[in-house]
Amino acid sequence: MLNCLATVLGIFICVPLLLFMAAPYIRRYVAGGVCKSTTKLNGKVVMITGANTGIGKETARDLAQRGARVIIACRDMAKGEAAACEIRAETGNQQVIVKKLDLADTKSIREFAENFLAEEKELHILINNAGVMLCPYSKTADGFEMHLGVNHLGHFLLTFLLLECLKQSAPARIVNVSSLAHHGGRIRFHDLQGEKCYNWGLAYCHSKLANVLFTRELARRLQGTGVTANSLHPGSVYSELVRHSILMSLLWKTFSFFLKTPREGAQTSVYCAVAEELESVTGQYFSDCRPAYVSPQGRNDELAKKLWNVSCELLGIQWD
Repeated sequence: MLNCLATVLGIFICVPLLLFMAAPYIRRYVAGGVCKSTTKLNGKVVMITGANTGIGKETARDLAQRGARVIIACRDMAKGEAAACEIRAETGNQQVIVKKLDLADTKSIREFAENFLAEEKELHILINNAGVMLCPYSKTADGFEMHLGVNHLGHFLLTFLLLECLKQSAPARIVNVSSLAHHGGRIRFHDLQGEKCYNWGLAYCHSKLANVLFTRELARRLQGTGVTANSLHPGSVYSELVRHSILMSLLWKTFSFFLKTPREGAQTSVYCAVAEELESVTGQYFSDCRPAYVSPQGRNDELAKKLWNVSCELLGIQWD
């Protein structure tokens, strides 16, 4: 009996001690890859959607530190101004500008693009970062399922409207923030808006697969223009992205030690935006600042072309 108690007591003492000793190594592993590029961006114009919080904000901070003129495109202007003020104070870069953009409303997207093109002559880096996750079933102002509408169609339209500016500013880069979740996605053309069957987790996966397919087809069409397009998985990041789910928010908070910080999660976005070795790399998918495996669905060129055509039809645009 005494031996059993001693064993149990030993376990209670040893396990926490081992975890404490291993904590720095666990954190280092969780943090993942780091962008080591020292590239400066003086004179360059960068646009980042959803940069008022999370990895978008940290991406904006990093690129502002490099000297870029950074356009924070977001829906919440108060949060956007607060983020911009913080970044200006920390980096000393006063060229951090906030512009209103609601990716759930094509009218807002068109107005934003029109104003941007009237005010700015160049755009060297476009980072399509904003996104929604685990939303209860809802639709955008144009009747698109929210995940598909914001994560894919909103950025698809924004990129379309800004593409000529990017071409004229070449060399230029387009960076699409996707997710490892794309492995669980399917493009359900018979029910794109989720009206027949909806699952908030799968809806997110579908939209992230759409990001990968969009990037693949966009890169193919941009060959020879001096504009590259790549997508990425930022990692599992402790951010506001799961705010729509109370359960996921609790889980995220409980296991935050095993999640990346927003700054760690921004590293691959920054890498895709500035790394010298990616100057002519296009149509690829990255994670932890290195190439990563893409699902078979994400490598399906015919599926990418079909999604492209359907997206154009839904948005009422011609993008040849």
